[in-house]
Amino acid sequence: MVDLQKWIDSNTYHHSQFWDLKELVKAKEKQGLKISLCLPTLNEEKTIGKEVILFRSELVNRYPLLDEIAVIDSGSDDNTLEVARNFGADTYLASDILPELEPKRGKGENLWKAIHQLEGDIIVYVDADISNIHPRFVYGLVAPLIYRETVKYVKAFYDRPLAFSGNVRASGGGRVTEILVRPLFSLFFPELTAIIQPLSGEYAVRREVLEQIYFPIGYGVETSHLIDVHHKFGLEAFAQTDLDKRVHENKPTQALGKMSFGILQTFIKRAKALGIIDKAMHETILRQFQVQREQYKQLKIEIIEDERPPMIEIEEYRKKFNRKLQKK
Repeated sequence: MVDLQKWIDSNTYHHSQFWDLKELVKAKEKQGLKISLCLPTLNEEKTIGKEVILFRSELVNRYPLLDEIAVIDSGSDDNTLEVARNFGADTYLASDILPELEPKRGKGENLWKAIHQLEGDIIVYVDADISNIHPRFVYGLVAPLIYRETVKYVKAFYDRPLAFSGNVRASGGGRVTEILVRPLFSLFFPELTAIIQPLSGEYAVRREVLEQIYFPIGYGVETSHLIDVHHKFGLEAFAQTDLDKRVHENKPTQALGKMSFGILQTFIKRAKALGIIDKAMHETILRQFQVQREQYKQLKIEIIEDERPPMIEIEEYRKKFNRKLQKK
């Protein structure tokens, strides 16, 4: 097992370490890299415009770090796509990408389709609902990939109790992380407990990694990524960057229950595929309770964590990017 403290010390960054964007752009251009930003959306008209304006003005026009900014949408019924398009983003419906495949709805679907649609050697994913958006949400994640060839996957973390530069903040991750994911990782994948915020929605990844891993279409996509990348490349492939603070709307407990149930399905599925858990999973019904007029009613919610295969297995993708399917 890797020395986790040593890994944390050498693979954990603060975004302020990458303040010199001119030097970052020089390093990127020297390597001939293309970088794509994907903003997955569903009804984000209130925040998407601000994100597109900021990233275009600061990271395309002022400092040419990004080569494309794309919104990939699940089928919003508000003005998300119109707003994003008006402010200069490329906009796509996920269902229009690889249309010969049966369409599926979910954030993971958008992320997976981005691999086929976008051109970057590095793809950085940023959620579209961030109120305190800042260029650091991109440059803080892509910088370790530009400066360190061995790094393949960079995760964000923010606003938690950790000591950094003499300051102490309050905790390692959110509620689902600390109650579900970190205990599971502690039991089955102890090296992954070094990832401070495993469920963060912001990360940057090299194309050759993204095309080789499975993509659950729902809540389990980030958990699945960590398990598969760790299995294929080891902990040394990861890095993480402290982005200080992320402001977004907190979810109610019931919504977190749905998320946890989906993540648990994904965890068991991936662990079983790797031979770590042998028992099959059958149940897909989550049972929660709701009080209505002093009556306790059990809600039954079906959550099925479907997934997409590695993009490299899709023939249209291999043709588009001239890739070959490696023999197992």
